[in-house]
Amino acid sequence: MNWVLILLTGILLLTVTLITFLLYSLSKQGDERKNYIKQKAMSQTFAVIVGLLIIEVSVSVYASMTNSSGTNGLNPFTFLVTISIVYFVALLINKKRFGG
Repeated sequence: MNWVLILLTGILLLTVTLITFLLYSLSKQGDERKNYIKQKAMSQTFAVIVGLLIIEVSVSVYASMTNSSGTNGLNPFTFLVTISIVYFVALLINKKRFGG
């Protein structure tokens, strides 16, 4: 098996575990603050992912206009790892900022 795939799988499992523990620790707080923190983290993650997709589409359009074969599309596994890392970091930052 490819070592990069093993590394990405490990990173994905680690971030999913950390997100689970972070969401569990948020459940101890009040409903409004917990919902605000999660909503803020989701909106920040959405903004980053939309920006990443805009960049990917721009690269694809540029490659098709110049007739170069420089793009193969977005790898869904690395995209999922990126989403989980961004969401974890956003949750962590917002919990420190608003969670006390």
